Amino acid sequence: MRKFLTYIILSLTLTSCGEYQRVLKSNDANVKYEYAKRSFEQGKYVQAASVLGEIVTLFKGTEKAEETLFMLAMCNYENKDYLNSGSYFRTYYQRYPKGKYAEDSRFFCGYGYYLDSPDAQLDQSGTVQAIQELQSFLEMYPKSEKVPVAQNAIFEMQDKLTLKQLQNAQLYYNLGTYGGNNFQSAIIVAQNAIRDYPYSKYKEQLELLVLKARFKEAELSVAEKQADRYRQVVDEYYSFINEYPESAHRSEADNIYKIASRHIQPD
Repeated sequence: MRKFLTYIILSLTLTSCGEYQRVLKSNDANVKYEYAKRSFEQGKYVQAASVLGEIVTLFKGTEKAEETLFMLAMCNYENKDYLNSGSYFRTYYQRYPKGKYAEDSRFFCGYGYYLDSPDAQLDQSGTVQAIQELQSFLEMYPKSEKVPVAQNAIFEMQDKLTLKQLQNAQLYYNLGTYGGNNFQSAIIVAQNAIRDYPYSKYKEQLELLVLKARFKEAELSVAEKQADRYRQVVDEYYSFINEYPESAHRSEADNIYKIASRHIQPD
């Protein structure tokens, strides 16, 4: 029985491969279209994408053009080729802004870029593009059932961008005075991230880094500037504990405050 089933499966596979090769060799665009559509519906995205890639331009301007382009985009998406799928989806919604698949094209364009978004330590231009595409989707289709998925993806990517900025700020902090005042650079990068992403889960770490960098900057300041800079440290401390009174870093912040306050003359 097992040998028989193996024979049947092998026969079906060979038949399928044979049909695929015949279709590729065919000069009939409609034959290729029907095969590609059937393959797409059966989840055979590799074969469908290969055939659709040959005929998508042939059907431009016909009644099959819209569906052919969308299927090609979806095949690339299902094959995890998110860069090409994004390009095809964008072509679709630009060419057919009110088309049958316009909503899906806008969503999957952005969501594919989201799935392709690199780790925080790498270049984040793809992440920025994904956010832009998904925000455009939300503006165009605010009542879509895909809105929660798009919003969650955007929040996740914004956190990734914030983490990237946190890592950059931490790098400046670690460099200290090497080649200049890197503590000031750490403060600027961290504050920009807080401004751009005020609801990020990394906000507390950014606020703490600003406090630590201001403290280091005060420590290394010339005598005539130290008092003013330690006052900035104290102001930063109160801002931090007011927002995060139960912070796991409270003891570290308290220690910075104690040292800074010793350098400030009472009014």
